[in-house]
Amino acid sequence: MDTGKYVQIREGLRKKAVLEDNLPEEIKTIAGVDQSFPRRDRVRSCVVVLGFPELEEKEKASAEVAEDFPYIPGLLAFREAPSIIEAYEKLRKKPDVLMVDGHGIAHPKRMGIATHVGVLLDTPTIGVAKKKLVGEYTPPEEEGDFSILRDSEEILGFAYKSRKGCKPIFISPGHMISLYTSMLLVEKCLRGYRLPEPTRIAHMCVNEI
Repeated sequence: MDTGKYVQIREGLRKKAVLEDNLPEEIKTIAGVDQSFPRRDRVRSCVVVLGFPELEEKEKASAEVAEDFPYIPGLLAFREAPSIIEAYEKLRKKPDVLMVDGHGIAHPKRMGIATHVGVLLDTPTIGVAKKKLVGEYTPPEEEGDFSILRDSEEILGFAYKSRKGCKPIFISPGHMISLYTSMLLVEKCLRGYRLPEPTRIAHMCVNEI
């Protein structure tokens, strides 16, 4: 496989990423997406749309596609994005914001799955990940505390203590949204669990199918 070709595509997409708020004046819906791998050669995604700020479920869609891209660090979005996009395109009404289980710019190449998908779909996206890929932070101690995730002097996102007794989640902007707005929206979607409701419910959905 010509990985150089895909590196060029990734860099082209990265240059299109916008890290400023380009949101509706009033956010009325927010969606979450998560993925699973039911078989070695399949990728499944589920997108769940919730009303905002009440977070009641309005719509969901899923897709399962063949995994036809090999596991290559730094290019994983090419393997995982197609099923997300297919599920998203099935929605009757597109959400104002899409929250992705994965990283936005808090990625070694500043091009995590949330940024990749956000640019391709031309929609505001936020990355919410369970593990850090890059950067340093001071571990937040109390529920509701956060610390800045940095790589040298560059701010990539936040480590957020969403639940007592749990490790922090890592929040970063994907596309068409700013650093602090990303964190504020995730914070407004927390309901006592480690994960915000959009990705938590999407996680349940993808595992129930």
